Amino acid sequence: MTDPVPAPADDATPVEDAPAPDPAPPPGGATPDAPDRADGAPDGDAADAGGTAAADPARPLAPGEMVLLVDGKGRRYLVTLQEGAEFHSHAGYVAHDDLLGRDAGREVRSTRNARYVVLRPTLSDYVLKMPRGAQVIYPKDIGPLLMLADVHPGVRILESGVGSGALSMALLRCGADIVGYELREDFAARARRNVGSFLGEEVLDRYRVEVRDCYEGIDAPDIDRVVLDLPEPWRVVEPAAAALQPGGLLVAYTPQITQAVRLREALEAGPFTMAETLEVMQRGWHIEGQAVRPNHRMVGHTGFLTCARLLGA
Repeated sequence: MTDPVPAPADDATPVEDAPAPDPAPPPGGATPDAPDRADGAPDGDAADAGGTAAADPARPLAPGEMVLLVDGKGRRYLVTLQEGAEFHSHAGYVAHDDLLGRDAGREVRSTRNARYVVLRPTLSDYVLKMPRGAQVIYPKDIGPLLMLADVHPGVRILESGVGSGALSMALLRCGADIVGYELREDFAARARRNVGSFLGEEVLDRYRVEVRDCYEGIDAPDIDRVVLDLPEPWRVVEPAAAALQPGGLLVAYTPQITQAVRLREALEAGPFTMAETLEVMQRGWHIEGQAVRPNHRMVGHTGFLTCARLLGA
């Protein structure tokens, strides 16, 4: 999976700088960018609870679920609830037992009277906070990518460059069946763990990740979409044309414009049509009473999205 130009963390006003790599959490606590786990990685606890996203929003919080603790400054902490455990920060600690059995969407106080809002994380929250080895495609690009790829229940997708599974989770949540190609076994394993932890183990029935090189060909049959996050996506144009159904879509994420240019050249030389490349900019607005203005900084470049459709013979 390629490393995109970094995007900002979600616990501050959007800026051009990226979130730092996930640090290891201190004993008994968590950092804003890492789960409340000794190793910083989910190991199936949330999956045992059916996956955080699969939890009934009306159901009280249960052991193994992930929650998002948001402090008074808007900083976000992803925590996996365990009986007898504690969330520690500079503002004291919160006992997990004080959260278990309660509803999400409420406030809780630490031992130093710091206020936290307790929420179930959205997919966007989880993508920005989840354990990862490879850099991820950020939510601002995932949303448009889902529309470009026209993802819907039952669509069969070949995803190459699985990385940490951020895009996989969005595709799976739309109901897609995915065959993933990933060069690194550790990335493939991480992606499977992240998917199972957030979406639940049953979703893994629609998610098969193979450790293999997409440049060497695509063996998956009856593919409707090819989604790429690779350094040299133009090398996959020919294999994608052989694997896709007529009218199928190829969508690629590339951090650099030179990559997008080479991909477009390969698409135009092959049996593809309606090629387009776009870049997504995200600008927040400051609204406080009658004081309304754009934020001084915005989430600018992270990558380019290129899409094309396969012509039938």
